[in-house]
Amino acid sequence: MSKWEENIRRVTPYTPGEQPNRPGMIKLNTNENPYPPAPGVTGALRALKRDELLRYPDPTASALTGALAREYGVSPEQIFVGVGSDDVLAMAFMTFFNSGRPILFPDITYSFYPVWAEEFRIPYECVPLDADFGIRKEDYFRENGGIVFPNPNAPTGVELAAEDVEEIIRRNPDVVVIVDEAYVDFGAHSALRLVEKYDNLLVVQTFSKSRSMAGMRIGFAVGNPALIRYLNDVKYSFNSYTMNRAALACGVAALEDRTYFEETTKKIIETRENAKRVLREMGFCFPDSQANFLFITHPELDAKKLFEALRAADIYVRYFAQPRIDSYLRVTIGTDDQMEALYRFLRDYTKGLK
Repeated sequence: MSKWEENIRRVTPYTPGEQPNRPGMIKLNTNENPYPPAPGVTGALRALKRDELLRYPDPTASALTGALAREYGVSPEQIFVGVGSDDVLAMAFMTFFNSGRPILFPDITYSFYPVWAEEFRIPYECVPLDADFGIRKEDYFRENGGIVFPNPNAPTGVELAAEDVEEIIRRNPDVVVIVDEAYVDFGAHSALRLVEKYDNLLVVQTFSKSRSMAGMRIGFAVGNPALIRYLNDVKYSFNSYTMNRAALACGVAALEDRTYFEETTKKIIETRENAKRVLREMGFCFPDSQANFLFITHPELDAKKLFEALRAADIYVRYFAQPRIDSYLRVTIGTDDQMEALYRFLRDYTKGLK
């Protein structure tokens, strides 16, 4: 090892989902929305003038924060935006988790949490989910340096009841509690209504899933104005221009079309509920997801072998080689046609089991 390598910060990096680009593939592995963004988003891109790209974007992202404030009934001072919810969450980890006490998050959850904790030298404890992959609120009623969890959880899709979310926040008034709501628009209950009640709550959401804009990278947080000021102080010390002009314009356009947003999320929910019925008929089991994916297992099938067989057929799902969940596959809800192709494959694959 070279001498200079002794001072390198080493972490085990997050492993993103595979991003294949093959004609005719069925991509159900990264929880992207199968429907295009609102029509106004394309219009906003076309309306961008060449000269606008010569100038730095608004560092306060005022057009987008204003549109978000109107959409969610809060003040602009309660909104923070970033390059996807990953950027927002990383800033929040850096800003709020500095007490030296361990932060708490579930043992089966979004796998970026331990990466950020290690990168920023934040001590942490992984709190085991129960046998049904649920968060036990009582496990978070103890001394800690902060709490973060997705609701619905990922990769399980399980929602923690709204009253249990509130009790976790109420029992931890001396630390920041982050509720990561990347999948909340697919039928779950948001904690946004609690922001006015608890000054230690930060709710994080994204445009990547329900607004079909994973490629544009827009995330946001809603919280007490003091929390948002602290986040902005860190952001401006790190990178003042996180949001580019195209993303700002497209984000505003997406928020202006509430009808389209409701129509597409409704379609995904309906397809998901049908998928639950079809997959149960084939012998698959899964937690009751309130997200845009299902976390499936089959008592007679090896999940890794099924994952590889699907991949060979150009159907991409997600497999996690981790304790407790290595017998499961996470399947994003696609269009009805994509799901029918998946069902045909699975019926053929499981034919010999009966």
